[in-house]
Amino acid sequence: MLRLVFLGAKGLWPRLKALPREAAAALGGRTGDQPSNPRRFIASLAIVVPIACLTWTAIPAVTIVMSPSIDAWAVRKAPGPIRKGDLVMFELSHPIAGPDAVSVTKRALCLPGERLREVERRSIHDGTVTGSLYYCGAHYLGASRPFGRRGQRLDHLRWGDHPLPPGYLYVGSDHPDGFDSRYFGPVRIERLTRMERVL
Repeated sequence: MLRLVFLGAKGLWPRLKALPREAAAALGGRTGDQPSNPRRFIASLAIVVPIACLTWTAIPAVTIVMSPSIDAWAVRKAPGPIRKGDLVMFELSHPIAGPDAVSVTKRALCLPGERLREVERRSIHDGTVTGSLYYCGAHYLGASRPFGRRGQRLDHLRWGDHPLPPGYLYVGSDHPDGFDSRYFGPVRIERLTRMERVL
């Protein structure tokens, strides 16, 4: 095994050694008996430099979304007021999320003043509440589960049937296993940043 690794490394060295010469030839530099071609080098710079500058300025503004519950891979800040269905980002502090606050991306599903309704689900065996269904007006938002994917107990939002207070949003997703307002409740609007999908 060690001999194979050594042979692989030995075969790699000549390729690495030839790389600068091959790059120079690709960019129009003088190699061997070939004269230099500055036009090819300038054309390459004219393509590469603007792309590098755009990438350099765009990357800090883009956030990668790690959650499978949102239909976006990358998002960025978007100006304007938050409307229903918008992507929003905020810092979440919750025991399920871990010891440190984490940045999460969800959708604004129910706005201040809209009627949020909780319908309890009870066990057919002993009548205990095992979870709830949530609605914004007549629109179904999702159902809570008694346990998470790792078997941890999930306490769900006890709401009843009344409007969301001013300054609060219900956030969530279409994913049945999403960790959202079903468990940690409505979120204050000033904690939310409106986002838009990039990818």
